[in-house]
Amino acid sequence: MSLPADVPFVLRGDVAGVTTLTLNRGERFNPLSEEMLAALQAEFKAIALDEKVRVVVLAAAGKAFCAGHDLKQMQVHPSEAYYKSLFQQCSKLMLTIQKLPQPVIARVHGLATAAGCQLVGMCDLAVASENASFAVSGVNVGLFCSTPAVALSRNVSRKQAMEMLLTGNFIDARTAMQRGLVNRVVNPEQLDTCVAELVASIVAKPALAISMGKQLFYKQLEMGVEAAYQLAGQTMACNMLDDTAQEGVQAFLEKRRPDWS
Repeated sequence: MSLPADVPFVLRGDVAGVTTLTLNRGERFNPLSEEMLAALQAEFKAIALDEKVRVVVLAAAGKAFCAGHDLKQMQVHPSEAYYKSLFQQCSKLMLTIQKLPQPVIARVHGLATAAGCQLVGMCDLAVASENASFAVSGVNVGLFCSTPAVALSRNVSRKQAMEMLLTGNFIDARTAMQRGLVNRVVNPEQLDTCVAELVASIVAKPALAISMGKQLFYKQLEMGVEAAYQLAGQTMACNMLDDTAQEGVQAFLEKRRPDWS
């Protein structure tokens, strides 16, 4: 069943500094079609410039989180130029999430496969329902999940990533947590509560420290240890000069709660 053209691919909700983006093609397991990728890109671009947003929750409608790329759409355009453009569009979105000033938390239920698993891997944090399952299953249709491999291999160990990529087999939520793909696994009815707890913990901290810390974290991972320490020291020095850090340290010394209002 196709939805009317005016039904948005992504729903946005904003409450008290928390933006929830919901993939809104649940009847098809929220595939990352051209339209879905464009809608997400537009939302994240706007969020990056919105200082009122402190945390982003990435959720999904329907029975699953995301089934990956839209294979039906891909099959209609059998050309190298089209496929290169599509995968570049997807990679741009993944990098946008990583470069976003605000932390992004994936709220995962049902399946997250191929580029959907990649999407989970690129979020800063992930909370999964016990009914969630994960796979980079492109190899099952003859398509090795090369771009999802970038995110997967930066979350789980090399051999575990290769096993998933070579076999296309699913892993359950508990295994995903053990391997480092998600942070927490909870009963389905506790999923929103668990996400809300993480959100509250982050929102309670100064926005500048969170933003600077996120940027530093990903940059230093790609560096040698000496360059990483140099960048980290520079980041901490700049962070320490900020009024929120000065207030936080002073409050600690005076054994009181910091006033970041």
